[in-house]
Amino acid sequence: MVLIDRIRLCLEKLLEVFTVFLLIALTTIVLAAVGFRLLGASLHWYDEVASIGLGWLTFYGANLAAIKRAHMGFPGLVGSAPVALRASLFVISEIIVIGFFVVIAYYGYLVLDILAWDRLVSLPSISLTVTQSAIPISAVLFILCELLSMPGAWAKMRHGIDSEHEAIEEAIRMAEQDLQESRS
Repeated sequence: MVLIDRIRLCLEKLLEVFTVFLLIALTTIVLAAVGFRLLGASLHWYDEVASIGLGWLTFYGANLAAIKRAHMGFPGLVGSAPVALRASLFVISEIIVIGFFVVIAYYGYLVLDILAWDRLVSLPSISLTVTQSAIPISAVLFILCELLSMPGAWAKMRHGIDSEHEAIEEAIRMAEQDLQESRS
């Protein structure tokens, strides 16, 4: 179990660094485009590259949310159900999510062969295979994130721990700690 936790933490940190990099890169591109546009020299590749960057940020950000189990759900509803029903709902939801991303990974990979000869319109030196690779890669990463975070989620579900209430209680605890530190 310790190995799984280490791998999960390493992947989480890697995803955090990568998504922050994507966010900074996208912000820099947008600000540069605005600056160049103000100077009357628009960047011809801005729209295409920014939309691809936003797509990548969305896909890889979703992976980060998956490994943290931070996607929207119904933890209060599931947590209030009897243990057997909770376990069934958990297993069914995991099968649906992982199955969905298996399909996305498979067809995303097939699309890469179709796009192998296409290039970006504004930057013809960049293949669409590179830009669209985020689809199958992030789908496989999503499955990995689900599998790595599953043992912790299973334990919380078995004990009836509601992740939303847990997050709220943690935020309250941190706010109270900050308040006490500010008073001292």
